[in-house]
Amino acid sequence: MAEKKSHLEAATGIDPQLVEILGEIATRLDLSEVEVAHGDLKIRVARQISVAPIPVAAVAAAPAPASVARPTAAPTAIETHPGLITSPMVGTAYLRPSPDASLFVEPGATVKAGETLLLIEAMKTFNEIVAPRGGTVVAILVEDTQPVEFGQPLIVIE
Repeated sequence: MAEKKSHLEAATGIDPQLVEILGEIATRLDLSEVEVAHGDLKIRVARQISVAPIPVAAVAAAPAPASVARPTAAPTAIETHPGLITSPMVGTAYLRPSPDASLFVEPGATVKAGETLLLIEAMKTFNEIVAPRGGTVVAILVEDTQPVEFGQPLIVIE
Protein backbone atom coordinates (compact mmCIF):
# COMPACT_ATOMS: atom_id res chain seq x y z
CA MET A 1 0.00 0.00 0.00
CA ALA A 2 1.38 3.41 -0.97
CA GLU A 3 2.08 5.94 1.77
CA LYS A 4 -0.16 8.98 1.87
CA LYS A 5 1.84 12.15 1.14
CA SER A 6 1.67 15.05 3.55
CA HIS A 7 0.35 18.44 2.44
CA LEU A 8 3.93 19.82 2.33
CA GLU A 9 5.25 16.92 0.30
CA ALA A 10 2.33 16.99 -2.12
CA ALA A 11 2.66 20.75 -2.68
CA THR A 12 6.46 21.02 -2.87
CA GLY A 13 7.91 17.55 -3.26
CA ILE A 14 9.83 18.08 0.00
CA ASP A 15 9.76 15.24 2.52
CA PRO A 16 8.71 16.77 5.87
CA GLN A 17 10.63 14.06 7.74
CA LEU A 18 13.83 15.31 6.09
CA VAL A 19 13.07 18.83 7.32
CA GLU A 20 12.49 17.48 10.86
CA ILE A 21 15.74 15.52 10.75
CA LEU A 22 17.65 18.62 9.64
CA GLY A 23 16.06 20.60 12.48
CA GLU A 24 17.07 17.90 14.98
CA ILE A 25 20.64 17.93 13.65
CA ALA A 26 20.79 21.74 13.95
CA THR A 27 19.52 21.56 17.53
CA ARG A 28 21.74 18.64 18.58
CA LEU A 29 24.88 20.25 17.15
CA ASP A 30 23.83 23.77 18.27
CA LEU A 31 23.96 25.11 14.70
CA SER A 32 22.11 28.21 13.55
CA GLU A 33 21.34 26.62 10.17
CA VAL A 34 21.69 23.44 8.11
CA GLU A 35 21.49 23.33 4.32
CA VAL A 36 21.20 20.30 2.02
CA ALA A 37 21.24 20.31 -1.78
CA HIS A 38 20.50 17.44 -4.14
CA GLY A 39 20.17 18.31 -7.79
CA ASP A 40 17.72 21.22 -8.11
CA LEU A 41 16.32 20.62 -4.62
CA LYS A 42 17.80 22.82 -1.89
CA ILE A 43 16.54 22.78 1.72
CA ARG A 44 17.77 25.22 4.36
CA VAL A 45 16.62 24.92 7.95
CA ALA A 46 17.53 27.89 10.16
CA ARG A 47 16.79 28.53 13.80
CA GLN A 48 17.03 31.57 16.04
CA ILE A 49 19.49 30.97 18.83
CA SER A 50 18.70 32.81 22.05
CA VAL A 51 21.71 34.43 23.59
CA ALA A 52 21.92 35.95 27.04
CA PRO A 53 22.42 39.71 26.66
CA ILE A 54 25.83 41.10 27.51
CA PRO A 55 25.69 43.99 29.99
CA VAL A 56 26.19 47.36 28.33
CA ALA A 57 28.45 49.70 30.31
CA ALA A 58 27.44 53.35 30.46
CA VAL A 59 30.11 55.76 29.26
CA ALA A 60 30.08 59.33 30.55
CA ALA A 61 32.70 60.67 28.14
CA ALA A 62 32.24 62.77 25.01
CA PRO A 63 28.98 62.32 23.07
CA ALA A 64 28.96 59.42 20.62
CA PRO A 65 29.30 60.20 16.92
CA ALA A 66 26.09 60.43 14.89
CA SER A 67 26.76 57.00 13.33
CA VAL A 68 26.44 55.23 16.71
CA ALA A 69 22.92 54.08 17.60
CA ARG A 70 21.58 55.23 20.94
CA PRO A 71 19.03 53.08 22.77
CA THR A 72 15.75 54.84 23.48
CA ALA A 73 15.33 53.15 26.87
CA ALA A 74 17.65 52.82 29.86
CA PRO A 75 20.22 50.01 29.43
CA THR A 76 18.76 48.00 32.29
CA ALA A 77 15.31 48.07 30.68
CA ILE A 78 16.73 46.89 27.34
CA GLU A 79 18.91 44.18 28.85
CA THR A 80 15.96 42.63 30.67
CA HIS A 81 13.27 43.16 28.03
CA PRO A 82 11.70 39.79 27.08
CA GLY A 83 11.49 40.84 23.42
CA LEU A 84 15.18 41.72 23.08
CA ILE A 85 16.90 40.17 20.07
CA THR A 86 20.68 40.01 20.31
CA SER A 87 23.34 39.30 17.72
CA PRO A 88 24.19 35.60 17.45
CA MET A 89 27.57 36.47 15.87
CA VAL A 90 30.20 39.09 15.17
CA GLY A 91 29.71 40.87 11.84
CA THR A 92 28.15 43.84 10.09
CA ALA A 93 24.43 44.60 10.50
CA TYR A 94 22.40 45.53 7.44
CA LEU A 95 18.90 46.91 7.97
CA ARG A 96 17.96 46.67 4.28
CA PRO A 97 18.42 43.97 1.64
CA SER A 98 20.39 46.31 -0.66
CA PRO A 99 21.69 49.88 -0.38
CA ASP A 100 18.83 51.35 -2.43
CA ALA A 101 16.03 49.24 -0.86
CA SER A 102 13.79 50.22 2.04
CA LEU A 103 14.38 48.91 5.57
CA PHE A 104 13.31 45.37 6.45
CA VAL A 105 11.42 46.80 9.45
CA GLU A 106 10.98 50.17 11.13
CA PRO A 107 10.01 51.08 14.69
CA GLY A 108 6.26 50.67 15.07
CA ALA A 109 6.04 47.95 12.38
CA THR A 110 4.14 44.77 13.14
CA VAL A 111 6.14 41.62 12.38
CA LYS A 112 5.30 37.93 12.23
CA ALA A 113 7.41 35.08 13.59
CA GLY A 114 10.06 34.15 11.03
CA GLU A 115 10.00 37.54 9.27
CA THR A 116 13.45 38.94 8.39
CA LEU A 117 14.42 41.83 10.66
CA LEU A 118 17.95 42.45 9.41
CA LEU A 119 21.02 40.73 7.98
CA ILE A 120 24.39 40.18 9.60
CA GLU A 121 27.31 39.67 7.27
CA ALA A 122 29.97 37.42 8.73
CA MET A 123 32.80 35.93 6.69
CA LYS A 124 31.19 37.12 3.42
CA THR A 125 27.96 35.28 4.25
CA PHE A 126 24.69 37.12 4.87
CA ASN A 127 22.77 35.63 7.80
CA GLU A 128 19.10 36.48 8.23
CA ILE A 129 18.07 37.52 11.71
CA VAL A 130 14.39 36.67 11.97
CA ALA A 131 11.67 37.53 14.45
CA PRO A 132 11.41 34.70 16.99
CA ARG A 133 7.76 35.68 17.56
CA GLY A 134 5.20 38.12 16.25
CA GLY A 135 4.79 41.58 17.72
CA THR A 136 5.57 45.26 17.26
CA VAL A 137 9.10 46.57 16.71
CA VAL A 138 9.61 49.12 19.48
CA ALA A 139 13.32 49.83 19.01
CA ILE A 140 16.10 49.25 16.50
CA LEU A 141 19.34 49.52 18.44
CA VAL A 142 21.82 49.42 15.55
CA GLU A 143 22.32 51.42 12.37
CA ASP A 144 22.68 50.15 8.83
CA THR A 145 26.24 48.87 8.10
CA GLN A 146 27.19 49.07 11.79
CA PRO A 147 29.65 46.46 13.12
CA VAL A 148 28.06 44.28 15.82
CA GLU A 149 29.44 41.97 18.49
CA PHE A 150 28.19 38.61 19.73
CA GLY A 151 25.32 39.20 22.18
CA GLN A 152 24.91 42.87 21.26
CA PRO A 153 21.28 44.11 21.50
CA LEU A 154 19.82 44.59 17.99
CA ILE A 155 16.04 44.98 18.10
CA VAL A 156 13.25 44.96 20.68
CA ILE A 157 9.86 43.43 19.82
CA GLU A 158 6.81 43.70 22.10
